[in-house]
Amino acid sequence: MIQPFHIAIPVQNLEKCRTFYRDILECKEGRSDTHWVDFDFFGHQLVIHQKDDFVAQKISNPVDGHDVPVPHFGVVLTWEDWHKLAEKLKAANTKFVIEPGIRFQGKVGEQATMFFNDPENNALEFKAFKDISQLFAK
Repeated sequence: MIQPFHIAIPVQNLEKCRTFYRDILECKEGRSDTHWVDFDFFGHQLVIHQKDDFVAQKISNPVDGHDVPVPHFGVVLTWEDWHKLAEKLKAANTKFVIEPGIRFQGKVGEQATMFFNDPENNALEFKAFKDISQLFAK
């Protein structure tokens, strides 16, 4: 079993982000206080912390013809769950930084990936591997 990771990120509007993670990404809410909220982020612990003067920086790195936002975080889903989430996000009119698509099709490491921002412009990447045993394959 993989131990869950913990990540804490800043947000200005706690309630707007709480709604996004709870209702759009369907993360179960855990403990909270007036300035932070814990979420079960696909089996991992995500904490959003209210920081009134937070402004996300727009930094990117060129990868395969895309400007990949850095930093970013996310999870590796099953192939089926990734496709379900992609369809749900499209139906919710999510503005993607990088549209859902397949990389390395037919090659080692074939993966589905998509990038989008939370309401505070924290970048998220969700991906899935056609064959999860190739997660770290070269």
